[in-house]
Amino acid sequence: MARARSSEDPETQGAAAGEKRISLVDDAYAAMRAAIRDASFAPGYQASEQEIALRLGMSRTPVHEAAIRLQEDGLVRVLPRKGILILALAPDDMREIYDVVIAMEGRAAELVAALPDEARLAAAQTLDAHTDAMAAAHARGDLPGWGSADAAFHAALIAQARNGRMSRIVQAINDQSHRARMLTLNLRRTLDASIGEHRRIAVAIRAGAIEDALEAARQHRIRARDELLPLLNSYGLKHL
Repeated sequence: MARARSSEDPETQGAAAGEKRISLVDDAYAAMRAAIRDASFAPGYQASEQEIALRLGMSRTPVHEAAIRLQEDGLVRVLPRKGILILALAPDDMREIYDVVIAMEGRAAELVAALPDEARLAAAQTLDAHTDAMAAAHARGDLPGWGSADAAFHAALIAQARNGRMSRIVQAINDQSHRARMLTLNLRRTLDASIGEHRRIAVAIRAGAIEDALEAARQHRIRARDELLPLLNSYGLKHL
């Protein structure tokens, strides 16, 4: 008869310790990512791993491992013996980000519009719900609420495309661009245009109109790019 493993079994203890370490790293990654997105760790901020760990109420080792993951995401640079640097974005970085987003979201809209009827209609309903939340936030002058609903719409579009690699790529670049989008929300004058464009994307998806969905998604992001980049230049926002 096989012997049941006790909680004192070295192998069991090793597995539990490994799971705890992974969990701590995941927690540190999530906390640092959130602090970068909301600018608690502002662009250009540099600190030792120990200082960041103290600010987050964590130990240094998971912060170190989380920083390596965030460096792969393009959010920080790990500087040997100098700590961690929160990377800033320049307008040229935003232009490159939009090049990727335009291509990715256009393809995502194509994939969603090609789904079987039940899945496609459910996706369109989800997109409509996020657009409704945008419209409600816009009506009450709630810019952060509008921004959150807008981000949820685009995240749902990518998620419904059911392409894991696409999701990971878009999440990474969205994290990079989030600060710029939120910083310029109160400068933009066409938030209602985004609401209408989102509705056109959902309409095309609901109809299974693949080419229309592609073009609606592409044109939406192209217009947003052509609005945002001149704003960054006109206000002299060289680093975000």
